[in-house]
Amino acid sequence: MMYRRSNYGQQPRPSMYRRNRRSIGGSLLIALVIAGFYLFRYCASEQYNEITGETQHISLTADQEIALGLQSLPRMVQEYGGLHPDREGQAFVKKVGQRIVQNSDARNTPYEYDFHLLADPRVVNAFALPGGQVFITAALFNRLETEDELAGVFGHEIGHVVARHSAERIAKQELTQGLTGAAVVASGDYSTAQAAQMIGSLINMKYGRDQELESDDLGVRFMSQAGYDPEALIGVMHILEQSSGGQRAPEWQSTHPNPENRIERIREAIRKYNGQSQ
Repeated sequence: MMYRRSNYGQQPRPSMYRRNRRSIGGSLLIALVIAGFYLFRYCASEQYNEITGETQHISLTADQEIALGLQSLPRMVQEYGGLHPDREGQAFVKKVGQRIVQNSDARNTPYEYDFHLLADPRVVNAFALPGGQVFITAALFNRLETEDELAGVFGHEIGHVVARHSAERIAKQELTQGLTGAAVVASGDYSTAQAAQMIGSLINMKYGRDQELESDDLGVRFMSQAGYDPEALIGVMHILEQSSGGQRAPEWQSTHPNPENRIERIREAIRKYNGQSQ
């Protein structure tokens, strides 16, 4: 019987090194092309926001934002137990929301605002979809004591719509996903991809906290223009703090700033917009 000589212990041939180098070089080149494409697309998608005075990286049009919000509306309503059956409550939230829109800078935007009272009696929440659909749960609505506090909630949520925060986050998430894909191609290591995703999520969290503070500022601005007392927004912060039971993650791990930090920024906004009219 004849035995073949084993290659165990032998050094790889020089041609193997050349093939490996070509493979690694090709992966890096592809990764650079992918990363460059997503970076270029993100940086090139600039739009100026006349209300906030900011230039933003956004790829969606206002019409696309409206369509996205309307498409998501049924699912959001279902997630929170449907619309509240109280017709008077529904009419009230619509009246307060529309008063803010019609008597503030928000009226100069192309969005189709509508305001909804959700039936959920447990989850304390309010949120806005891109394009102008705004929601408040019964759990939060029933904790509010005045119309001005409701105006504070809606002023903040209208601020998210006007500042196009959802569209900004969509653009930034697309960039993060593109760069993560480039990292996978370059390294071939999925642990690297997971680390990149973790870093990306932290970046987006910080971005979310900045958005919350900007919406607080805009909320004060819109409330003042509509004739509501912006001090009521501070009352809303106390309600949110009480509803959390004092339990929350450290601020740097949360998409929302700590209520006490928000209160100080709200006071600054009140001083800034004090006496502002339409």
